[in-house]
Amino acid sequence: MQPRANWKMTLCLAMSLESLLLPDGVSATAAAIVVFSSFFTSALTASFGLGGGLALLAIMGAALPPASVIPVHGVAQLGSNSSRLILQWKSVVWPIVSWFLAGSLIGSIVGARLYVEIPEALLQALIGVFVLITVYGPKPKGFSPGKKTYFATGAASAVLSMFVGATGPIAAAMVGVARLDKMKTVATHAGAMAGQHLLKSIAFGFVGFAYVDWAAIIIAVVIAGFLGAAAGTRLLRNLPEEKFRKGFTLVLTFFGCYLIGSALLQLF
Repeated sequence: MQPRANWKMTLCLAMSLESLLLPDGVSATAAAIVVFSSFFTSALTASFGLGGGLALLAIMGAALPPASVIPVHGVAQLGSNSSRLILQWKSVVWPIVSWFLAGSLIGSIVGARLYVEIPEALLQALIGVFVLITVYGPKPKGFSPGKKTYFATGAASAVLSMFVGATGPIAAAMVGVARLDKMKTVATHAGAMAGQHLLKSIAFGFVGFAYVDWAAIIIAVVIAGFLGAAAGTRLLRNLPEEKFRKGFTLVLTFFGCYLIGSALLQLF
């Protein structure tokens, strides 16, 4: 009888610990999947500059309560991009990041005020089209390296980020236009997105999201993201420039198509 009693006590303790650390509606299995995924998606982003944010958003969308996905994803991406920023600090092109974040500040304020239910599928489709045009088509008028482009991209993506979560491809398209080398491309994107996710997380705090309830998951996701960023940065340093450029374009193309396809499925 004693082993059975010990087993029941252990089970009760585990259940109590789960209810204490995890918010309502989130199982230990779902939390583990999100944390595990944070490592690999962060490594993907550190290697090619983007992709991990959208992949993690899709996983969180399946594993977490809908209302929590974008705020928690924002903090997770803040941790992941901050990790890349720390590891790749010397390669950041700060003038690009500064103008992008100046626009993001305005966009975050506007986005917080507009935080209502809007057609998410339409926004996703527009982002996907924008990314593909930037990669393959004629560039939109005025979309060339410069302060106005960086500022406008920061403002527009910050507003959209409040609703669709992962707007990293927009920033990546902006950085791609600047035609930087691989380390500067990934590091500058990290700086831009770390700052934007910080602003977005603050904005969600102001509109009332309870981050304290999600503290355990957020801490675990951030730690996993840092480890993934370290692994991805090591791969990036050893990746030939030509292969990086092809991989960067391929990842942009994939997620541009993914956004359009996902939007069409929601609309029809």
